[in-house]
Amino acid sequence: MSIAYWCILIAALLPYLWVSVAKKSGERYNNRDPRDWQARQTNPRSNRAHAAHLNGFESFPVFVAGVLMAQLAGVAPTTVNLLAIVFVVARVLHGVFYVANVQALRSLVWLVGFASAIALIVMAALKIG
Repeated sequence: MSIAYWCILIAALLPYLWVSVAKKSGERYNNRDPRDWQARQTNPRSNRAHAAHLNGFESFPVFVAGVLMAQLAGVAPTTVNLLAIVFVVARVLHGVFYVANVQALRSLVWLVGFASAIALIVMAALKIG
């Protein structure tokens, strides 16, 4: 199960990767008021990287819930690990495609990541029920 736990750590850190891209892509970063600084950015790459940053936080709770629920319900560790890896790979690609402005692939990998997290929750519910 440790692979799935490492995937949780990676998923927790990914939003910070995308926000660092946003900060490097915009005007000279000002840490005194980071939210206002981001709101003033006109560089599309900075804005897309910031959106990837926010989306990373949005997707994180469902993934963590899925991993922990599946583990507690006794879903096979290989299945949990595989779905966790799929989620992380999808989230990395989601950020890459977001920053690169490739909408169709971004949406596709978002769906793959979301489906893997939901699959973990459904498997846990079925295992218990």
